[in-house]
Amino acid sequence: MTLSVLVVDDQAVVRAGFAAIIDAEPDMTVVGEAGDGAAAVSLSDRLAPDVIVMDIRMPGIDGITATRVLTGRQDPPRVLVLTTFDLDAYVFEALRAGASGFLLKDVRAAELLDGIRVVAGGDSVLAPSATRRLIAHYATGPRPGGDASALGQLTARERYVLSLVATGLNNTEIATELGIAIGTVKSHVNALLRKLAVRDRVQATILAYDVGLVRPTPPPPPA
Repeated sequence: MTLSVLVVDDQAVVRAGFAAIIDAEPDMTVVGEAGDGAAAVSLSDRLAPDVIVMDIRMPGIDGITATRVLTGRQDPPRVLVLTTFDLDAYVFEALRAGASGFLLKDVRAAELLDGIRVVAGGDSVLAPSATRRLIAHYATGPRPGGDASALGQLTARERYVLSLVATGLNNTEIATELGIAIGTVKSHVNALLRKLAVRDRVQATILAYDVGLVRPTPPPPPA
């Protein structure tokens, strides 16, 4: 199966570079390019891509607004945000808007391609370094609050697995932490996603922070 990808970035050179990398893969094809959120929504409606690689800071309709519109549609595409985190304070809102994850724009080509495949397969991808910075940002910002009653549907083990997911552990690391098989971890994760009515690990992580199941710890001051 060939994955169809829409590349969205307001810088033509950057857009063309990412498109060339993606289009060179035998299992991917770039079906379109857009320079702003409005064009991204229009092209997505017409081309129905599997994955949209989305910039955030663009003129007119930005990537966050476009992501919210696109993921609110029936049978929406998966959105992978590609941004310069140091300059963009809105990545967390992009995830809230329904993005399946984000990577930094200095990502290696192989990581970008793997990220596209991961989100196309229904999972989420977060750049490890950006995850740490995102948690630190969230720790120093206002807490939006959330409805903790949703956690009442989870077993004690599922709640603990959710807390590990929210701290950035992958399935292999969770399996090691709990001394259980990776298949069992996957079963727990699938069950908690279903019970919480969230699409993927990114949305589950957001919920875990919102309701206070886990609390981010700011990084230590520099030496």
